[in-house]
Amino acid sequence: MYENLTTICCQNSPPEDLTTSGSQILPTSEGQVRPITKLEPQEQWEVWQTAVELAGGKVPTGRIVKDVVQRIMERTKVPNTYQIGEVCQILVKDNPELRGKGGCWAIVTAVNDFSCTVRMWDGEYTVALQHLKSFNYLPAECEQMQVICDRINRVYSSSLEDSVQKFLESLGKLNRAYLTALEEKVLSLLESEITHKEAWGKAGIYASD
Repeated sequence: MYENLTTICCQNSPPEDLTTSGSQILPTSEGQVRPITKLEPQEQWEVWQTAVELAGGKVPTGRIVKDVVQRIMERTKVPNTYQIGEVCQILVKDNPELRGKGGCWAIVTAVNDFSCTVRMWDGEYTVALQHLKSFNYLPAECEQMQVICDRINRVYSSSLEDSVQKFLESLGKLNRAYLTALEEKVLSLLESEITHKEAWGKAGIYASD
């Protein structure tokens, strides 16, 4: 990336400007160029120059560079073709907010201009289009995954034992539209246990009343 920016910089600037031109401002850390790693060299250069201008002629932060990339994406108006109920895979890429969710499946609950609201095993998230990849499941498979998602959401809680949480999280990373017989038995057992505890909790409330 640094070599790309340096090469294009030299091509675009006269020799006498190589040490004085503001266009010669180059990145000093990996985080500053991470948002543009997927772009073509010329696009990298254009984004970097815009970011330098926004930074007042200084080395821009990674956040400024990322904002420029986001503006370009919005300007190109890539259509959002996802549909409500569609099952997608989460692609973390360079988004720290999705850390730990890489490879997980999610169900689209709302379709926005440049993102989707998705439901996962532990709640809902708003995810940009570049962080989603459709599993291309059939409608019946999507419905089946919706049922599994609802079941996991009903029993998942941060108060559960760590081993139980890990099991439910593992179901949230399935790359198939069904549960195995053993997975079904374990999930059913958890559902029964949670229902039993809720019933006892309500009975205790009534008794105290």
